[in-house]
Amino acid sequence: MAPVEGAKSASARDKELRAYTASEAVAALGIDTARAPQILWRVIQQAFRYRWRFALAMGACLGGTLANLMLPRLLGHAVDQAVAVTQHRHEPWTVALTPVAWTALLLVGASVLRGLFQMTAGYNAEHVGQSVGRDLRLTFFEKLQRLDFGFHDRIHSGDLITRGMLDLEGVRGFLEVGLQRIVQLVLLAGVGGWLLFTRDPLLASVTLLFLPVVGMLAGRMGIRLRLAWTRLQERMAVLTRVMEENLQGARVVRAFPARAHQMDAFDQAGNAALHHANQRIRIRARSMAQINGTYYAAMLVVLWLGSYRIAAGAITIGQLAEFLAFMTILQMPVRQISMVMNAGARAVSSGSRLFEILDRPADIVDAPGARPLALRAGTLRFENVAFRHDPDAPWAVRDVSFAVERGRTLGIVGPAGSGKSTLAHLAARFYDPQQGRILIDGQDIRTTTLHSLRTAVSLVAQDIFLFDDSVERNIAYAEPTTRRSTVQQASVTAQLHDHVAGLPRGYQTAIGERGSRLSGGQRQRAAIARSLLPDSAVLIFDDATSAVDAATEHRLRHALRAATADKATIIISHRLSSLMHADEIIVLDAGRIIERGSHAALVAADGYYALLYALQTTSAGPEADQHHEEVA
Repeated sequence: MAPVEGAKSASARDKELRAYTASEAVAALGIDTARAPQILWRVIQQAFRYRWRFALAMGACLGGTLANLMLPRLLGHAVDQAVAVTQHRHEPWTVALTPVAWTALLLVGASVLRGLFQMTAGYNAEHVGQSVGRDLRLTFFEKLQRLDFGFHDRIHSGDLITRGMLDLEGVRGFLEVGLQRIVQLVLLAGVGGWLLFTRDPLLASVTLLFLPVVGMLAGRMGIRLRLAWTRLQERMAVLTRVMEENLQGARVVRAFPARAHQMDAFDQAGNAALHHANQRIRIRARSMAQINGTYYAAMLVVLWLGSYRIAAGAITIGQLAEFLAFMTILQMPVRQISMVMNAGARAVSSGSRLFEILDRPADIVDAPGARPLALRAGTLRFENVAFRHDPDAPWAVRDVSFAVERGRTLGIVGPAGSGKSTLAHLAARFYDPQQGRILIDGQDIRTTTLHSLRTAVSLVAQDIFLFDDSVERNIAYAEPTTRRSTVQQASVTAQLHDHVAGLPRGYQTAIGERGSRLSGGQRQRAAIARSLLPDSAVLIFDDATSAVDAATEHRLRHALRAATADKATIIISHRLSSLMHADEIIVLDAGRIIERGSHAALVAADGYYALLYALQTTSAGPEADQHHEEVA
C-alpha cells in the first residue's frame, strides 16, 4: 500500500518539527501580516449578529475588570489600616478594628461583584459563541449544497468534514474564550496601569515593564502555534479521510485480507497528527515557562525596589501591597496569554480554511435575470456541445448534437470513458459546456433557474446513493409530501414493490447506510422509483439497470414504457438489451458520435455497434435472441 498522504518519514517529520521557529513559521505559512488581523476581525464580526448579548458580555467583562481593580486598592488600604492598629495599641481593639472591618466588607463586596460580572460575561460570551457556531455550520452546509460538481471532484469529503467541524470549533472557541480574555487583559493593563502611575510612577513603570516582554514572547508563540495548528488540521483531514474511506469501503476491506494495510494506513495518519499535536503542546509549555519566569522576575524586582521606596518614605507598606496585589491579579491573565494566543492562532488558521470555502464562488449558478423553465413540447436538444473538465485535459465530449422529443427514447452506447455520463451531467447542468449549447423547448438551460431545470430533468446516475432512512422516504426524496399510494405505484413500476412488501416493516423499513440492506439491483430499482415521482419532462437513466437481472429488466422495461410515454427519455447503457427498443441510438467514442440510427439500421451498418451486438449476443445466447425478436 502506498504511504498515506501526510505521513512522512521520521527524519523528515522531525526536521519539519524543528523548523517551528517564528521566522521559519512565517515562511512556511506564507503569512501576510496584514491578513491575520483581517481574519480575526472577520471572526469577531460574526458575534455582531448577536449585538445585544455580545455587548452585554463585553460590558460585564468591563464591570468585572473594574471590580477586580478595586481589590488591590482596598487591600493596600487595609494593610495601612492594620499597620496603624499596631502603632496605636492603647486604643480599644474593637474601636481600632472598625475601619479594617469596613474595608474587609468592601473587599468581600467587590469580590462578589466581580464574580457576578464574570458569570454574566462568561454565560453571554458562550451563548454568542454557540449561536455563531450554529450559524456558521448552517452557512457552511448551505454553501456545500451550492458548490458545483467540479469543486467536489477536486476536494475530498474528509477535508470538508474537518473544516466544517474542527475548524469551525476553532472559530467559535475564540469568540467564547479568547476575545473575552483579550478585553480583560487590555483593561487590566490600561486602567490598572493608570491607577498605579497615580501612586508611584517609578514603581508603576517597573511593575508594567514585564508586559511588553510577555507580549513579544506571546506574539512569537502565536505565529508558531498557528503553523502547528495548520499542520495539525491538515493531518486531521488525512486521518478523517482514511477513516471515512475505510467505513465506506468496509465490504471491500473485509473481502480482502487488507485489515493490516488499513491499520497501517490509519496508524501512519494518526502518528503524523500526534507529532504535530505534541509539538503544539511543547511550544505552549516552553512559552508558558518563559512567560511565568518573566512574571516572577518582575515581581522580585518590584518587591526589592518597593522596599527602598518605603524606606525613602515615597510609598507606604499598604501601597507596596497594592502593587504586589495588582501583579497577582495580572498573574492569571498573563498566564492565559498563551491560551489567548493559542486560541487566536487557531482562529486565524481555522478561519482562513473555513472562509476559503465560504468565499468560494460557485461555477454553476443562476445567471442574472434567469427565469423558470417554461415547458411546452418537452424537447431536449444538444447543439455542437463540447466539454472538458480542465483546460489542459482532453475533450470529454466534442461536437455532439442530438434531439429527444417528448414520448421518444434515445439510447447512448460506447466504450468506457467515451463521454456517456458526461452528457447526462451536462443535461442536468452539473457542468456547463465550453462550446455549443443545450436547449429545452428552445431555451438555453444556462438562462433558466437551476431549480426549475433540476425539476424538469430527472437523472438516475450510475453511482446510486440511498440515505440511511426508510424505503418510503428514499423513494419520496424529491417529493416528500407524496402520498404512500403514489410511492407504491412508483415502486411497482420499478419492479421493487414485491420485495418491499416482504420486508419486516414494509415501506417503513430502514435500508441502512447507502442502502446496504438492499442488493445492488434493488438499490438501482429504488433509484428508478425515486426518479419517477417528480413530474419531469426529461428522464435520463445512466446505466441504471446494470445490476438488475435480465428477467427483471425485461419486466422493468415494459413498465417504464407506459410511465415514460409522455417524457423525453435517454437510456445510457453498456448492455444493448437495455436500449435496443430506443427510437434512436447514438454511439460515442472518445467523446464524438461515430454512429447513429435505430437498432436495426446500426446492426445492418456493420460498424462498432454491430460488433458490440455480435459480441453480446454470442455471450448471451437465447436470451439475446428473445430481446432481438422483441425489438423487431
